[in-house]
Amino acid sequence: MAWSQGKVVSVKLSVLDLVPVRSRQSSADALAASIDLARVADDLGYERYWVAEHHNMPSVASTNPAVIIGILAAHTKRIRVGSGGVMLPNHAPLVVAEQFALLEAATPGRIDLGLGRAPGSDPVVTAVLNRSGATSDVNSFPNYVSDIATLLSPDGATVRLTSGTEYELRATPAATSSPDMWLLGSSDYSATLAASLGLPYVFAHHFAGAGAERALEIYRSQFRASHLLDAPRTFVTANVVVAPTASEALALALPNLQHMARLRTNERLGRIATVEEAQATTMTALQEEFIAASLGSWIIDEPVAAAQRVREFARRFEVDEVMVSPGASAFDAEPADRTPARSRTLRLLAEQIMTDTRP
Repeated sequence: MAWSQGKVVSVKLSVLDLVPVRSRQSSADALAASIDLARVADDLGYERYWVAEHHNMPSVASTNPAVIIGILAAHTKRIRVGSGGVMLPNHAPLVVAEQFALLEAATPGRIDLGLGRAPGSDPVVTAVLNRSGATSDVNSFPNYVSDIATLLSPDGATVRLTSGTEYELRATPAATSSPDMWLLGSSDYSATLAASLGLPYVFAHHFAGAGAERALEIYRSQFRASHLLDAPRTFVTANVVVAPTASEALALALPNLQHMARLRTNERLGRIATVEEAQATTMTALQEEFIAASLGSWIIDEPVAAAQRVREFARRFEVDEVMVSPGASAFDAEPADRTPARSRTLRLLAEQIMTDTRP
């Protein structure tokens, strides 16, 4: 932990990407934009780049983290690439272990496997995912997390068959390293489980800020060392938009703020609006209330103020790493296969923070 006498000596920065699809973009455009953003993060010295898992959402192209991680790892040089996260109820544990064992073999020392308990989809999609019979029971989540950790180890697992015969099972035939496993969550449950299993833990503050302090306290106070980790290891996520001026940052954030307001009020969703489209949109009074409330938890500002707020965020939660979800949209005239405002958020923040040693 990079803390000394109550001061943050340094704050590492990472990125969470949902591979957003905005108006005037195709899925191919959105993926190309995320590849470009990952390269920017890699060049700037960001610690890790994670992609989420969501299904059947018009505004989100990150449906399959393992596939996207392989693409991003191939287009970057040093940054760790991972899942934020793989929603385990949607997948057989062995399949997850096999996918990430191969990713680790291809890019050793650069793969993170973040696991979550939520389905990442609506009930209809969940039912479709379950048709194969291969998906995991959410009530068995703790056992499946442990199974994946064992399968990813170089020694693999030993399964005892009903006949009494022992059967060796490995995620890959001859592993020389394993991806780092993280448990993700936004509740006391996930914090308690991560502590009991001796796993790193990430609180999803970017969409569920309430309860973060309590969850992190539970994790740290109840942590039990394991063969994977000897002391608590954690960071938190935050929605961040940085621009040359605070007013420009707010304009760039508005499309995503409106989108989240629609989601929370059960309105039909489309792709993320452009800046011009958002400015021409009229929201309901309830949605405007949600947007106003969200401004208190998002970091939307000019570079110096935004950096200070990120440092304060790290100090508040006693972490030395903040994973930013760059929630800026784009203007109508900007290229569909790039995301200039999100790239600028990463650059402006890095310029202020990367080598920062101020209190």
